[in-house]
Amino acid sequence: MHIVNQVLAVTWLNILNLPRRVATSSVAIVGVAAVVLVFAAVLSMAKGFERTMTLAGAEDTAIVIRSGSTSELASGLSNDQVLIVTTAPGVLRDGDRAVVSAELFVLVDIRKKSNDSEANVPFRGVGNGAFEVRDATRLIAGRMFEPGRNELIVGRAAQSEFKGLELGATIRFGRSEWDVVGVFEAGGGVAESEIWTDVKVLQGAYRRGNSFQTVRVRLADKDSISGLETALKTDPRIDVDVFTERQFYSSQAEGTSTFIRVLGYPITFLMAIGAVFGALNSMYSSVSTRGKEIATLRALGFGPMSVLISTMIESTLLALVGGLIGGAIAYLVFNGFTVSTLSNASFSQVVFDFAVTADLLMQGIFTALIIGLIGGFLPAVRAARLPVAQALREL
Repeated sequence: MHIVNQVLAVTWLNILNLPRRVATSSVAIVGVAAVVLVFAAVLSMAKGFERTMTLAGAEDTAIVIRSGSTSELASGLSNDQVLIVTTAPGVLRDGDRAVVSAELFVLVDIRKKSNDSEANVPFRGVGNGAFEVRDATRLIAGRMFEPGRNELIVGRAAQSEFKGLELGATIRFGRSEWDVVGVFEAGGGVAESEIWTDVKVLQGAYRRGNSFQTVRVRLADKDSISGLETALKTDPRIDVDVFTERQFYSSQAEGTSTFIRVLGYPITFLMAIGAVFGALNSMYSSVSTRGKEIATLRALGFGPMSVLISTMIESTLLALVGGLIGGAIAYLVFNGFTVSTLSNASFSQVVFDFAVTADLLMQGIFTALIIGLIGGFLPAVRAARLPVAQALREL
């Protein structure tokens, strides 16, 4: 208890003296705040992208694509194969009708509102069951497109990010013109970055015959996925892979998220090195200006260990303040900030919001504390080893 009381006393004295060292202390605080700000900002992009992709995933909906395909663009299914999927065991049925949506996926060029650059936007042809096989998807403005007509509905995020998708507008893709008749949302999922129309119309517009790329099916229950997969894998007429929506979109998100993290962590590491030197400078300056004070405490009976620990606590507290400031700025500025980026899997734009989550902020604060401990260690050792007699002669 004796050393604990000494540490508390010296730490409190250090805190009271901080106003005398505002300039040097601010250097350490600002440096750490910048590290946490960049850390949270960059990684919140990966978090937001992952969240948008996984929000589209449900355990009771399956996606069927051609075996070996890494994305919908690489897949291809004939009409006969689609019929095999719709009659397979495990598919939810509404009377005699299977709850499925056979779909086609193409890319169209649309200019962004932010910088007028062209972007690949997913244009999806869907079947009658498109809304039934997707959770939380509903029209929020206008009406549903009419089968057989060049009409489309746009995702909420796509409408906010890209030009020419206002309700009532007419937009040209290739040789065809399309009327925007509705806007839909999908609970913040990736579908909100897409444009939808009748799959039969899209097949004709892009000369795809009677082919599809994926079939989405609503499962009878969550455990039906194994029965569906077994039935399709053992059927010689069809060669497909079966995923739950959650599995499929998690795998689609992995490449882009990894790329963002590969960029983010080295940047954070390099900035952290700079912040450590800032903390070292601040604490060395603190020890230098308080040399006589430390020597006096030692002469009064305060041990070197209490001086060392209290100096490290001071450095850690400064880093904690910087971390809290950086985290707060990151949350206020970046959380919910909407951007779009190219998905490595589909080669199309995905609109998403930055997500500065609680666990991301905790990682930032932890990083700040590590910087404070490293930056305070050597100055703390110097303070603890400061010659008492020499310092006292300077009084």
